[in-house]
Amino acid sequence: MSIPEQQQQVPGTDQAMDPKPDYGEGSYRGSGRLTGKVALLTGADSGIGKAVALAFAREGADVAVVYLSEHTDAQETARFIEEAGRTSLLIPTDLADPDNCREAVRQTVEQFGRIDVLVHNAAYQMTRETLDEIPDDEWDHTLAVNLSAYFHLVKAAVPQMPSGASIIATSSVQADTPTPELLPYAVTKAGIANMTASLAQMLADKGIRANAVAPGPVWTPLIPSTMPPEKVEDFGTQVPLGRAGQPAELAPVYVMLASDEASYISGAVIPVTGGKPFL
Repeated sequence: MSIPEQQQQVPGTDQAMDPKPDYGEGSYRGSGRLTGKVALLTGADSGIGKAVALAFAREGADVAVVYLSEHTDAQETARFIEEAGRTSLLIPTDLADPDNCREAVRQTVEQFGRIDVLVHNAAYQMTRETLDEIPDDEWDHTLAVNLSAYFHLVKAAVPQMPSGASIIATSSVQADTPTPELLPYAVTKAGIANMTASLAQMLADKGIRANAVAPGPVWTPLIPSTMPPEKVEDFGTQVPLGRAGQPAELAPVYVMLASDEASYISGAVIPVTGGKPFL
């Protein structure tokens, strides 16, 4: 996949990406692995979350799509879900506010009655060359969206989750081998992996599993909206497979972790890195 130089404003939209990411529209085939389940996905308007929403719906799940403000992207996600014969719920909100995390859970439960799968995938990052360039409010915002929201969502959702439910967080290869220019983001991704390990132990007696996925370089709107154009152009070429991953290539891992087939998998961090070693 050839990626030309390009730049967007934060948070970015997949409608302006060249090439547009592959969400599995023409390739993902469901087999009923999530039939009847209810999933709440954050950051599901685009990127990995959008591919996961599509896959979950084609596997039989109804999906609540939580996103910031990219309405056109989110409406396409809803279309993917509804074309699969499932029900979508769009929840535009800023997860940096703990009250909004709780409200997203409340709306999902009001619509669907429970939550079987909680996926926290929403994230913020920004490239900064030096420590002095990182504004204090950017540090706080990155931790709030990426890490604190995970805590607030889980705390609100667990009382609404039955035994056998699944929590999945998006960590990153940055948790293990951080890029210094992404310092706040890398810190949150390490924290997500650590929190997931704690949750797996804390929630085991409730029959709730907690796992994380650690992507390597994946072609999402986060990249052209937070990296310099010259870094976008060679994004992903540094991993052994020599290219960035597509969101569609991540979705099957989330499906597996959400399904009953993963009933003995909890506390795991599964790398999907294009061959880059993790841990």
